[in-house]
Amino acid sequence: MRIGLLGGSFNPAHQGHHHIIDIARRRLRLDQVWLLVSPGNPLKPRRGMAPFDRRMASARGIADGRRVIASTIEAVFGTRYTIDTLRRLLRQFPRVRFVWLMGADILEQLPRWRRWLEFVRRVPLAVLPRPGFNHRALAGRAARRFAQARRMARSAAVLSEQTVPAWIFLHVPQHGASATAIRASEGAQP
Repeated sequence: MRIGLLGGSFNPAHQGHHHIIDIARRRLRLDQVWLLVSPGNPLKPRRGMAPFDRRMASARGIADGRRVIASTIEAVFGTRYTIDTLRRLLRQFPRVRFVWLMGADILEQLPRWRRWLEFVRRVPLAVLPRPGFNHRALAGRAARRFAQARRMARSAAVLSEQTVPAWIFLHVPQHGASATAIRASEGAQP
């Protein structure tokens, strides 16, 4: 089974998430995508963060319960950092082929993550474009550090089978939605 993992705050989930899920499912030939709703992102301020239940409900709004699953697994595991969640998932599901899905904005900030080098060496990464971040991300520290591990986008269908580290950048249409902009338009804290 091939499962894409899309972690995030989902504060709120939006059509941009839905867009990348659809593309990733098709291009990577994923059986499912799990939305890993973070109970608390250590890299984001608490101010302006909706309660976990509301963010879970938002993620469920873009999930279908079959191919796209909104998951409380990080809350169940009690993990705070992505690397800890990933270690548990790999132990609990040794036969699953996971692929981590992320926007270019996340690739750019990846070196700020706890044990990011280990993370990249444990799971293949599929990076999707984000307006305003693509060039910086592809010229950034993580992309440079793992330049030899970058695969051609045409090999997306077999990314889950690749020996890690392995990552691709999918040249696909971008979606301009952002949770920050949505919150700002609703008068909430960015």
